[in-house]
Amino acid sequence: MAGGKRLLPLLIVEIALMLAVIGAILFGAAGTLDWPSGWGFLIEFGLLSLAVSLWLLAVDPALLEERMKPIVRRRQKSWDRVFMVVIGLGFAGWLAVMGFDARRIGWSEMSPSLQALGSVLILFAFLGIAWVYRTNSFASPVVRVQDEREHKVVTGGPYALVRHPMYAFAMFLFVGAPLMTGSWWALALAPLGALGVAVRAVGEERVLEKELEGYEAYARRVRWRLAPGVW
Repeated sequence: MAGGKRLLPLLIVEIALMLAVIGAILFGAAGTLDWPSGWGFLIEFGLLSLAVSLWLLAVDPALLEERMKPIVRRRQKSWDRVFMVVIGLGFAGWLAVMGFDARRIGWSEMSPSLQALGSVLILFAFLGIAWVYRTNSFASPVVRVQDEREHKVVTGGPYALVRHPMYAFAMFLFVGAPLMTGSWWALALAPLGALGVAVRAVGEERVLEKELEGYEAYARRVRWRLAPGVW
């Protein structure tokens, strides 16, 4: 409980800063604050981030603390440091495309039903990621074996279906966000994000097979990385 009280104010500040940065990119690219779908996305993303984080604070504060640490760390694999910087810059650029396309220039036109579908996909992505958190207390945002937390291979829940369920659920966010904000151009860029996730999944597996006892046997048993029957 004491740990939770310590993390709560840090969590609030972290989420507030994250939303401020995302909002600045989105509406800066849009060139106006008069963008209802942009506000809808920002509000949904913020509320879901807060809800999942508060829930995680209650059920697994150690995992929340691990996930709140910087995305570039000393014990992190060097290639993963580069990856996290690149993916962060890519995410920022992707958000800017949404604002520029859907509001400033108005290249894209999307029906309200597709935008509503985007909202549902974002919700599904967050619920799936919460399932991953509940199953795997070692779901760190960086590639490393957490010896200090007695890292073990997790095989239950979504990990019985695919080896990287968090990445799999993130794919729904890659589709949902452009739909909700109304940007076909951002949706067209989503496969680049999926490719980046796939590359990281392979690199992560190489680390885990080498450094985490039991992972190699698990990888032989669970065949698929992201999508059953596909890859």
